[in-house]
Amino acid sequence: MIVSLHNGSTKQIFIEKEYPDTYFNNNDKIMECVTDLKSPYGSGKYHEICFKNVHIGFGTVALRNKVLLHLESDSDSVEMHFTLKGKTTAVSGNFHKTVHFDNAQHNIIYAHQMCGSMEFEGPEMQFLEINLSPHFFKRFLPDHSEIFNTFRNSIEKQRSCLIHPEHHRISFEMYRILNDIINCSRTGIFKKIFLEAKIIELLLLQLEQFFKNERPRPFLSGKDQDKIYAVRDYLVQNIDQYRSLTDLAHQVGTNEFTLKKGFKEIFGTTVFNFWNTIKMEQAKKMLLYTDLNISEISELTGYKNPRHFSAAFKRQYHVIPSKFKNNRLT
Repeated sequence: MIVSLHNGSTKQIFIEKEYPDTYFNNNDKIMECVTDLKSPYGSGKYHEICFKNVHIGFGTVALRNKVLLHLESDSDSVEMHFTLKGKTTAVSGNFHKTVHFDNAQHNIIYAHQMCGSMEFEGPEMQFLEINLSPHFFKRFLPDHSEIFNTFRNSIEKQRSCLIHPEHHRISFEMYRILNDIINCSRTGIFKKIFLEAKIIELLLLQLEQFFKNERPRPFLSGKDQDKIYAVRDYLVQNIDQYRSLTDLAHQVGTNEFTLKKGFKEIFGTTVFNFWNTIKMEQAKKMLLYTDLNISEISELTGYKNPRHFSAAFKRQYHVIPSKFKNNRLT
């Protein structure tokens, strides 16, 4: 597969790379690479992980202008696509229509020997794509639904298509799994096992949502969406802080009502449930992978009183942090 990234107006190429179809062969070795995107057009990183039947690509890119990604592939792939932030527009001769993704949208795409382009509108892009070999994907595709049977038939006849004509909303459960994939710190065979399990769990949530035909709820305005994502970014980057809803709303230039309504619309949960979940997930990782004591972890996750932290951890994981840490050491 050959990928070249170039400016949409000048066509000047600033990244060109050829990818072997390693995830379609019998190689069980896990491979990773990170590409730094540095050019007059923007900056960011694109992280790739591949092993048998699977290729994962995710990145965060800041763009000064619209950028066009030209894509050519001589292989078949089923792509689990997640646009976390930003807007993209894909054009290909394989599809009968332009495919446009907006903030917090996902879909599953079958691509047969793609040749086309994708425009990234920015100004900031966050995305994750999981490409699966078709025979691997079909193992998990139910056969009791017309929408799934139609998609399977398209794969077998090598007709590029979307599993559903409408993109669906990334749920909070999906977001948590995506975060686990992006931040996985395991290595070697254990990383492969972990990622494959997370991919199957993520695929389950996608297929369930399509089967139930849960329609995407109406989007907020573009400016309000940006404010909601700014709050999310603040929560993720400041787990040791405390801010009220009013503080968070004022910080991004909105009001408490819009923040509460918009956050629930995009992420399917409340601001503080989201924040608490992020705190507890980070605390769990610190207990597993660091030598920090309970008081230090409590402080790093924004709890002045270690007893309050222990109570919150137990509510989340049904075990107190000291016992969880001791079990790790035994």
